[in-house]
Amino acid sequence: MSRLVLNFLLFLSISATATYAQTAKRKLTDRDDLYGWEAVGRLDIGDQGFCTGTLIAQDLVLTAAHCAVDKASGKPYEPGKVTFRAGLSHGEALADRKVVQIAVNPDYVSNARLSPDTVRADVALMRLEQPIPYSIANPFALHKGRVAGTEVSLASYGRGRSQAITRERSCRILGRQQGLITFNCDITFGSSGSALLARNGPRWQILSVVSAIGTYGGRVAGYGMELSGIVAELKADLRRDAPRPQATIRRLQVGSDKSNSGAKFISSGGG
Repeated sequence: MSRLVLNFLLFLSISATATYAQTAKRKLTDRDDLYGWEAVGRLDIGDQGFCTGTLIAQDLVLTAAHCAVDKASGKPYEPGKVTFRAGLSHGEALADRKVVQIAVNPDYVSNARLSPDTVRADVALMRLEQPIPYSIANPFALHKGRVAGTEVSLASYGRGRSQAITRERSCRILGRQQGLITFNCDITFGSSGSALLARNGPRWQILSVVSAIGTYGGRVAGYGMELSGIVAELKADLRRDAPRPQATIRRLQVGSDKSNSGAKFISSGGG
C-alpha cells in the first residue's frame, strides 16, 4: 500500500469545501465551445447543492453514488428530486430532465468512513424522465481496452464555476492500483460524479467517475474507480426495477368506436 496509503480528506460532495491549485482550464460558455461536450450536465439536487453527471445513453446519466443517495435516509433520492441540466451555461441548459429512477452500486454504504472501499463503490446510474435527442447531446461511451499514455481530461461544474462547464484539457493519471485510479486533475466542490475521460481514437471516452480527493506521494490528488462491469450491472438493475406499464383493454361496440360490449372489426386495407 506504500504510495497508496490513502489519506483521504473528504468526499467531493454537496457539502465539500476543499480545492487545490488551478491549472490551465477553459470554460465552455457558448454553443460552439460546447460542441462535443453537450452530454456533460449539472445535477441539481433540490436546493441542497449540485454534482456533475454525464450522459452514457439518451436517458442514462452516470455519476457518483454519493451524489445519488440521501445521507439522512441512506436511500436513493426520490423521483423528481434531482434534475439533470445538459450543457448548462449561465442559466440556460440545452435540455432539462428530471431523474425518475436511480440505481446505486450495491457495495456502496452511505455515511461509511471514507476509504479505498468507499471510492471503489461510489458509482450510480440515473434514468431521466425523457430521453435527450442525439441532435442535442451525443452520449459518451465507456472506455474499452488499454489507455495510451497517462493523459486524461475532465469536464465538470464546480465551486466558482457552477454556471458553465469547465474543461481541463490535459491532466495525468498518477496510478492505477487495487481498483482505484489516481489523477492530478483540478477538482473541487461540484466536480463529484464527473467523468474522467481518456482518448480512444478521435473521441474521449469515460474511464472513471470522480469520487474523492486525497493525497498521493505527498501531493493532493483526485480519486476514482475502475468501472469494470458495474455500469452494466446498474443498467440491469434499472431495467429490473423499472415501473411496469399498466395494460388497459377496451371492448368496442360493432360499428362504433364507443366502448361497450361486442367487438369492432376493420377490413384489411383499411376499407
